[in-house]
Amino acid sequence: MPHARCTGLRMSGIVVVTGASAGIGRATAVAFARRGWRVALLARGLAGLEGAKREVERAGGQAMVVPVDVADRDAVEAAAERIESEWGPIDVWVNNAMATVFAPVMEISPDDFRRATEVTYLGSVWGTLAALRRMLPRNRGTIVQVGSALAYRSIPLQAAYCGAKSAIRGFIDSVRCELIHEHSKVRVTMVQLAAFNTPQFDWGRTTMAFEPKPLGKIFQPEVAAESIYRAARRPRREVWVGWPALQARLGQIFVPGYLDRRLAFEAWEGQQSDEPLPPEHADNLYRPVREDRGTHGRFDAVALRHSAQAWLDRHRVAVAVGLLPLVAAGLLLRRRG
Repeated sequence: MPHARCTGLRMSGIVVVTGASAGIGRATAVAFARRGWRVALLARGLAGLEGAKREVERAGGQAMVVPVDVADRDAVEAAAERIESEWGPIDVWVNNAMATVFAPVMEISPDDFRRATEVTYLGSVWGTLAALRRMLPRNRGTIVQVGSALAYRSIPLQAAYCGAKSAIRGFIDSVRCELIHEHSKVRVTMVQLAAFNTPQFDWGRTTMAFEPKPLGKIFQPEVAAESIYRAARRPRREVWVGWPALQARLGQIFVPGYLDRRLAFEAWEGQQSDEPLPPEHADNLYRPVREDRGTHGRFDAVALRHSAQAWLDRHRVAVAVGLLPLVAAGLLLRRRG
């Protein structure tokens, strides 16, 4: 990693993580901290940021708390300026902040649609531009965009979020082409995720009568965080995390019409739990919740701590090399036969 500094056997650098107060952003901050990185924590909720700071420091990293609304371009720019003035050049910028509305599209107000789009899509745009303004003159650095399988295969009841994630993919593809044209050494990578156990499903705005829940197989945030860290260290065009994410991508290529009809029902019911929405339900669309919600959501009992697909993806070269003798032996037996 450019600008990295060695501390014993650990590599260190400066990373910015947006949406760092909870969920995947918080787990990602800790994943970097375990390797001795200095982590700038960007989010709106001060309680969550302070909790993330304590976890980063316990993991062996340094933390800088930067309260910011990523939908505010000037605030994001000021945050980047503060980080570099106090710590030095940013090595990695992770765009992770998001907001969503669980509702049929006709029940989403124009203001809610705009807000979810500004946080999820424009927040990534402003973060990317702030990073590029600093990385391009140095000709080094990595931008990690935390994406979703929903950037390729939309589902009902999350039109605002799916639209924003699809827009991010289009934006990042365009930026990547421009960097290649300029022969820049700044790298951009997207990490496309399946469903994860985060507080998103506890504080997302909803018009439904029952509490939202992830669709399909659920993974713990640490699974995504490890893949995000590795993508920052060894950037590839895209990284997929979880078989369901990869299956959604392949299904959209080969049988999109079938998925339209299947998800019209399975994803509608599949995103609603049996628990009625509590009367005191508070969402974080316009303002952060007051308390620290931590990294995990309420699905610890069923969330998976490992992903075979993510493991195979990380070790794909070693697996391929290990399979070569078997393939060679099979070809030899076939020839003799």
